[in-house]
Amino acid sequence: MIELKEKIGLAEQVALLNKCRTTDLDLSDELKIAGLTYDHLRYRSYQSHQNHLANFTPLAELRHRPINVPSVSFFAGAGGMDIGFTHAGFSAIASVELIEQFCETLRLNAPEQVVVGPPFFSGNVKNHEEIAEILLNLADVVTPFAGVFHGGPPCQPFSIASNQRFSKTDDNFKRKGFADAEKGSLLLDYVWYIKRFRPKVFVIENVPGLLELDNGSELSNALGTLTSVGYKITKPTILNAADYGVPQKRLRLFVVGVRDANEFYFPKINLFKTACFSLFQDAVDGLDSHVTRLHNAESVSRYMELNFGERDKLGRVDRLDPFQPSKTVIAGGTKGGGRSHLHPYSPRTLSVRESARLQTFPDSYQFTGAHARQFTQVGNAVPPMLAFKLAEAIREQFFS
Repeated sequence: MIELKEKIGLAEQVALLNKCRTTDLDLSDELKIAGLTYDHLRYRSYQSHQNHLANFTPLAELRHRPINVPSVSFFAGAGGMDIGFTHAGFSAIASVELIEQFCETLRLNAPEQVVVGPPFFSGNVKNHEEIAEILLNLADVVTPFAGVFHGGPPCQPFSIASNQRFSKTDDNFKRKGFADAEKGSLLLDYVWYIKRFRPKVFVIENVPGLLELDNGSELSNALGTLTSVGYKITKPTILNAADYGVPQKRLRLFVVGVRDANEFYFPKINLFKTACFSLFQDAVDGLDSHVTRLHNAESVSRYMELNFGERDKLGRVDRLDPFQPSKTVIAGGTKGGGRSHLHPYSPRTLSVRESARLQTFPDSYQFTGAHARQFTQVGNAVPPMLAFKLAEAIREQFFS
């Protein structure tokens, strides 16, 4: 990271920005000519904080020894849950995923793992018998399944943020939930696989809106069918990733069911939350997916006036407070469109790699496709650290 003392002076920066604005020069070109980058630019203010926040501990330092317990992920996305379970010692043997770009990312990072998805398979969980046959051909998959199923059906039908991207007159503005013809019944499809294979433990993950939809009746009915076949199921519980070592405020809903055993108890929350400042102090130049946006002078002129935690209303981006967990990393749609937050020390938006750090992906984890699609993969994922803490508790309670 470029230290504050290495950045250009405020007067020089204001002069450069005004020059670009009045003469219609390209800021990125002018920086390049001067041998500078966007990280040489500064904010007007840098406040100091008193805080009681924990430093970030990377997953690599928490990794457990492997145990002979398999796990299968459904709606695997870019692999956030898989990473967490693998670091907790589980053997991630298969991932079911519909979107080909996500499948490419999964195969790139875990070539030994079976990815049930395009271009070799449909990856469509609605094709029950097709997916079931593929899984049954794997050596570790028998019924009842001795390991863990985990999955988060796509959350758009239940997400407020997703649907409020539309006009209030648009049908998508109000959450459709289970009435969504394409995605609304995917939870029920996932329930079909749980009943078919009867895993020792299953995990359902989603946005909190799933609990509120239809006053919770659809979710309750789905879980009721699993209770009737012998599962003890937790109350749907909303976890904040910031309570579990993730340097990001992110709410997710979890349900855990256990077959022929005691009910699962969620892990205890950390006493102190993890600040995001250490993630921006570690070197990031040269890492995959660290490409920053080339902002114009008008945008930087607005950004540089923000204090920690303030929002640029025109660009709808927030300057992160390095002494707090970050705000939620935003995914965008399946075709891209995710927007990142503003770097706490440089008046620019974050790169994919910096956003992935906030999500607790290891720096070695690679994302495929265009940057817009990479932002989607990062933003859609369950933070691997949160998945790890959940998997660690499952291991201790049922597989130790």
